[in-house]
Amino acid sequence: MNLSETKAIISGGASGLGFACAEHIINHGGQVTLVDINQQAGDAAIKKLGAKASFVKADVSSEADIQMACDAAAAFADGINVAINCAGVLAGGRVLGREEPMPLAHFNTAIQVNLVGSFNLSKAAANIMQHNEADADGQRGVIINTASVAAFEGQIGQAAYAASKGGIVGMTLPMARELTRFGIRVMTIAPGVFLTPMVAGLPDDIKAALGASVPFPSRLGQPSEFARMAEHIIENTYLNGTTIRLDGAVRLEPK
Repeated sequence: MNLSETKAIISGGASGLGFACAEHIINHGGQVTLVDINQQAGDAAIKKLGAKASFVKADVSSEADIQMACDAAAAFADGINVAINCAGVLAGGRVLGREEPMPLAHFNTAIQVNLVGSFNLSKAAANIMQHNEADADGQRGVIINTASVAAFEGQIGQAAYAASKGGIVGMTLPMARELTRFGIRVMTIAPGVFLTPMVAGLPDDIKAALGASVPFPSRLGQPSEFARMAEHIIENTYLNGTTIRLDGAVRLEPK
């Protein structure tokens, strides 16, 4: 599948990695529907992207919201053949905090947004993709999840976040195996330390230290590099059922 043929739905698409993917797809002739909880950011993103983009305000943890968003995306582009899960929250915090143990609601926020949100969009998009006309390989669609290197070496204070991202990694292969009969591939990207809006707001010295922790190239990852990885997954049909680390060989220390 070429990017020019792409009809994508992207959660967390109004900013960061999701917006970078949307911009890259549109610049190569595809169409995108952005799904985000932030109406203002969504409106601004659509203004930048132009007529080949649409926006739906939705909460990824809501099954009804995501079904509505997928229906809207399919109506906008006459189908969906790519789904990219980029919506996420950090939800940092220690299991045993200074004042009290981590509230279950805090832990559950990471699970609901990062893991359940990815599942919600994947299943709703796959339900539409299964009816697409197959290509020469029998392919009808591609799902790309976003995990994190924290799924493999989560730091102190990342128990909730790492659990949610580890769940995404664990979900990738069985979902890919199940969806083979429909010609739908499932892949996951596990980015390292990237220059997302959350990181961009940090003091310059902290950003420099984060970049210096990456072996090579010794800098923060650029959202455009994530988008190019997504492009390769979309175009390379033989990639299926695995997680690709995109991290400059970084391995997170305990803290």
